Amino acid sequence: MTLIPLVGSGAYQLATQWQMEKTQANQAPAVGASTAQLFLSLEQERRLTAEAQADPGTASRDKLTKQRAMTDQAVSAFRPLAAWDTTAWDTTDAQPRLANAIAGTERTLGLLAQQRRAVDAGSSNKQRAFDYYSGIIGSIFGVFTAVSHSYNADVSAKTQTLVDLFGAVDMIGREDAILARGRKTGHLTSDEYGLLVDAIGTGKYLLQSRVAPSLTGNEIDPYRTMTTSKAWETKTALEKRLVTADSAAPLPQVGAEWRSSGDAVTSQLLRLVGLRSKNADRIAFSSVDQLFAVLISVSAVGLLAVGLVIVTSWRLTAILRRRILDLREDAQKLQERLPDVVARLERGEDVDVDAEVRLVEPTPDELGELGHALNLASRSAVFTAVRQAEQHRGFERLLQRIARRTQILIGLQLKKLDELERKHEDPEVLEGLFDLDHLTARLRRYEENLVILGGGQPQRRWRKPVRLLDVLRAAQGEVQDYRRISIEVEDEPWVTERAVGPLVHILAELMENAAAFSKPPTPVEVRAAMVSRGLAVEIEDRGLGMEPEQYAAANALMQSPPQLDVMTHADDVRLGLYVVARLSASLGLQVELRPSAFGGTRVIVLLPEPLVVDRPRAVPGPAALPEEIPRDPAGPQPHPLDGTDGPRPPHEDGQLPTRSRGRAMADVTAPAGSPDRSDAAASSDPQPLPQRVRQASLVTELRAPADSGEQTGQETWAVRDLPSRSGATIGAFQRQSRRTRPADDAFQPPANGSPEPGSPTTEDRG
Repeated sequence: MTLIPLVGSGAYQLATQWQMEKTQANQAPAVGASTAQLFLSLEQERRLTAEAQADPGTASRDKLTKQRAMTDQAVSAFRPLAAWDTTAWDTTDAQPRLANAIAGTERTLGLLAQQRRAVDAGSSNKQRAFDYYSGIIGSIFGVFTAVSHSYNADVSAKTQTLVDLFGAVDMIGREDAILARGRKTGHLTSDEYGLLVDAIGTGKYLLQSRVAPSLTGNEIDPYRTMTTSKAWETKTALEKRLVTADSAAPLPQVGAEWRSSGDAVTSQLLRLVGLRSKNADRIAFSSVDQLFAVLISVSAVGLLAVGLVIVTSWRLTAILRRRILDLREDAQKLQERLPDVVARLERGEDVDVDAEVRLVEPTPDELGELGHALNLASRSAVFTAVRQAEQHRGFERLLQRIARRTQILIGLQLKKLDELERKHEDPEVLEGLFDLDHLTARLRRYEENLVILGGGQPQRRWRKPVRLLDVLRAAQGEVQDYRRISIEVEDEPWVTERAVGPLVHILAELMENAAAFSKPPTPVEVRAAMVSRGLAVEIEDRGLGMEPEQYAAANALMQSPPQLDVMTHADDVRLGLYVVARLSASLGLQVELRPSAFGGTRVIVLLPEPLVVDRPRAVPGPAALPEEIPRDPAGPQPHPLDGTDGPRPPHEDGQLPTRSRGRAMADVTAPAGSPDRSDAAASSDPQPLPQRVRQASLVTELRAPADSGEQTGQETWAVRDLPSRSGATIGAFQRQSRRTRPADDAFQPPANGSPEPGSPTTEDRG
């Protein structure tokens, strides 16, 4: 990458220089020829203009007219140069630049016609005409100077001598014009004489000091021939006479001799100019060819060097890249092996650290040292993963062991509470026992959370399908603020036995969250209905809800629950969601959280069709519920029964009776074999239940005044269509059902006193 710009920059500079020199070599002959022709034409017109002003005869006028026509042709040939692309001479040392010089000459030539008319009309004197033509010739020398500057030093030296030769020719032309002005009068003014002497001295300086030392090769002999010729000697002698003559004395008669010698010397100088031009063009084109050869050579060598560097770099890079990719592949394999090692450790397999680490063969360079470091890192990573996985697995076993032991104590506590609830009938005592029963059910769920987070599964098992309404009531019984939860179930769906325990736990966690994150006394609505893909349960609260990002994160958690590290998530408030996600994944449930129309959160739990069963053919009444769902609807008991604990048969439609606080059911308080109960049971049509007025059986002296807020005896018991029931009524109904159940159907503990597996007091309670 570094060599390519260097080679490209060098080649670009050579190509630019080659292009410039080629342009100069091609344009210089055309520019020089047109400019030289204009120069010679103006030299002749300046001399003839001076002769016509000195002797306005017919002959001189005719010569001037012919010369003007020739000058016009030269001007026409020069004007196209102004449209040329002269950027090849646009360099810092070309002063004046060619474009500016051509433009200056063009502007001066624009006044040529005006000057001619002034000369013809006699309004322009000799000196003004002389100055004008000399000015035009001076601007032409600017073009010569600009063309003489080249990128090639040899070409510049050759062309600079050409400028000096044209300068010598111009000095002879100046002498002609000045002498023509005094040829008729025979004398010159002091100013004219000074101009003549200056022209003679300048011409001599240019030829002897600048032209002669720079001549080489075939240019020396023509110059020597010119300086030794008779015309040169005559011109030199005449110039000496003119210089030594007094300005006030009459002008020496040098007309014919000067004309012949001056024309001969000028012709020899122009021949030397042509020879010098050819030599300069030959050097310029030779330089262009050499520069092109250098450009090709440098470009070829540069490209070869770049190709060699690219191939070498590619080879080295390929070798290094292959070795680096090997190291990267080893690192990726290590990354893939670590989760596999951890998974094997979680399954209880033994892992050999040395067998799991693939050592990289070391080499005596930096990559070898990197491979050795990778070996150490791989071994350390696998060893650390093994240690951490073993510690995590041990912690999970310890957590499950502690939770299981606690669950045993909770089961014993629930059993003891059952015994106490059967023995006591005092409403106040029962209310306290029911509160303890509710707290114990919640504690059992929390312990199951620890078991699930520790990698285990809940121990509660059911042997038969359970009605969804009972499942929802069981989940409601494990929620602290259960009074705010309303349940509504369409039809009468049943849940398969293997999904009862996990589903109760999932619904209890979601109900708990809904009640905890919504402000009392707003309700938490639970609705269940069959849908096209199974059974849908909706739990909707009226809390503050969550942000869209939180909903997305929660739904992602439900779709793919991670392997939770309890130690690193001890402070995470979403442990309940982890439990729901784990249990849902084990059953194949779909749980989705959405914003509620009330501003809270709506959770949709979809049970697939395999977990939903039809109603069994022989379904026991609600009295058989404890055999399938242990105590779950009896958990929340805010209001115990008032004074009675007799058997209470269900109605024929399967609905349980409900009552208001402070009102007892006569049918419930009746003995098991009472005529009223048997008649009611035998009757084909359900009869309204009798009413009982509180304290009606007491004498007047023993009656306590009724509370102002208590309702009168107008309240009656009725069978409600809604699925919500009083927990106290259900608990009392269960107890009396157990008492009146036949001996072969009632639950009998084994003789050793340990609970039967799968019974409500052991497995069903966790």
